[in-house]
Amino acid sequence: MKIAITNILLVMICFSAAAQDKLIKIDDFKSDYVMSRNVEIWLPKEYYTNPDKNFPVLYMHDGQNVFNTETAMGNIAWEADNAARKLIDSGSIAPVIIVASWCTPLRYFEYFPEKAGQYLTAADKEAMQKINSERGGSNTTFYADEYLRFIVKELKPYIDKNYRTLSDRANTAICGSSMGGLISLYALCEYPKIFGQAACVSTHWPVLFNNDNMSPSEAIRKYITQNLPKAGSHRIYFDLGTETLDQYYSIHQEKVDNIMRGKGYKEGADWVTLTFKGAAHNEKSWQERMDIILKFLYER
Repeated sequence: MKIAITNILLVMICFSAAAQDKLIKIDDFKSDYVMSRNVEIWLPKEYYTNPDKNFPVLYMHDGQNVFNTETAMGNIAWEADNAARKLIDSGSIAPVIIVASWCTPLRYFEYFPEKAGQYLTAADKEAMQKINSERGGSNTTFYADEYLRFIVKELKPYIDKNYRTLSDRANTAICGSSMGGLISLYALCEYPKIFGQAACVSTHWPVLFNNDNMSPSEAIRKYITQNLPKAGSHRIYFDLGTETLDQYYSIHQEKVDNIMRGKGYKEGADWVTLTFKGAAHNEKSWQERMDIILKFLYER
């Protein structure tokens, strides 16, 4: 009996030592709602060393920038996997599965909160169309509702079916930067029973690329005021830098913060807004604060 127990312990120790984090890539994930796209899934090594355990899931946008420097903008990734590994090893956060869906050429209109479009003026739409045309698009068609259906009705069910997840609202979070910050907040508003937390990083409140026209941002705030979930069951992370595109965000974020207060969200508990002085609107800056984002979402 002693020999048998010893052998079992040795096997367990060897298995634990051999276990590693794993990154799985699904090419061309098909959808009935939006263009197909690549999806990457990061499984912490604890997924393998604890075969009876289920894990929370963080969904991230712009997946090509999340893990891999070879596909990331400027070859600088968020390195969300490395940040998570360090925090898990230190005991700062619980192990989490990270699912990152890549963007498509329709990113701008997939990430703009579609129902906020009802508050846009004709001039707003014309300005957005100009941006779309410069990027090779042909018309101002919003796809955010379709994109969220892809996540909620196709991607999340696939992940929950094929991996050991904690699929409830409290354990399902969503995160993105810039326009990805907008769609993350929109996801929380549209699917409050699905997403319990949202991390909105360098949220692109102006919609355009400066503050000369504040109207599009007003449209988003009108939507938020009408649709933000009741306080008490959701948590939201906001941040911004002070350089490059982020220099335009402070005036908008202050107005959103006032909406949060008016809705009863408790600052520092179920909502935070952080400003990073000197931080720019790029992957390098977001990489540098990925640990802070993860701590807000998953700190023990």
